Amino acid sequence: MTTPRWRALSSSEITEPVTVRWRIDLSYDGSGFKGFALQPDQSTVVGELREAIALTLRLSDVPFIVGAGRTDTGVHAFAQVIHLDLPERFYPDNKGPEDERLMRSLNNQLAGRITVHAVRRVSDDFHARHSATWRAYRYLVIESNSPALALSSAMSWTVEGPVDIDLMNLACQDLLGEHDFRAFCKRPDNVDAEQPLQRDVFEAQWTRLADTWRVTPTAAPALRFNIRAKSFCHQQVRSLTSTLVAIGQGKLPVSTIKERLESHSRYQLPGPAPAGGLSLIGVGYPEFAGGASGFVE
Repeated sequence: MTTPRWRALSSSEITEPVTVRWRIDLSYDGSGFKGFALQPDQSTVVGELREAIALTLRLSDVPFIVGAGRTDTGVHAFAQVIHLDLPERFYPDNKGPEDERLMRSLNNQLAGRITVHAVRRVSDDFHARHSATWRAYRYLVIESNSPALALSSAMSWTVEGPVDIDLMNLACQDLLGEHDFRAFCKRPDNVDAEQPLQRDVFEAQWTRLADTWRVTPTAAPALRFNIRAKSFCHQQVRSLTSTLVAIGQGKLPVSTIKERLESHSRYQLPGPAPAGGLSLIGVGYPEFAGGASGFVE
């Protein structure tokens, strides 16, 4: 009797393919997406990335992607970070470094809608979200001093001027440290209204930018709001931005931030600033994870 040339494997002999963890740093124009996170039948950053990576590496299934943070519809990113697990070798021909080949292939496919800036192998301990030590956002405001001046951009918000930046920065001092930001966040449906939304803010600063394009013959019309924290709750930066701008316009007292952090009330606060002015500009990581992404002025 001849010995069979094959046999069924027992469950203990079946092994999963060997994978390694990769970190990818990327940027995107949020105006072309319905946010970062995957949504059925919607164009999202994760959805497009999954398809591009699966096609590039000829994977049998789309990969699972974890991001440093979820940007809303219309919000941009200059320094988003994701991680995903891929086969140990996905270019078996050994024709050049795998990280460089993957970055080049993805950028060719994504054609500027999403730009990959860095691809690197990391340890299995790295987690794009949980390993992050801080996130930094920037909001751009265009100050219009004349009703006839209708400056607008996909990456800024035009407001009626003049705006007192000193008052806004004075109010920013009340943001620093750990506070309950219930008054400035959109609460998730599954979170009780009385549950605190504690966040620790490290930096919050408004800067008037130089008018290098000579858009106006007088003062520079552009204002930049940079804010950095361990993490942010939903719509926190946009809600803070609109409130601070109202303070700068003299519509709200400078004490508004402090009072609302203590009262937790949104009553008669302005709605969140438009999504287009907001960008994720940096994510902090320890050295073992490759260090920070992006830039913080």
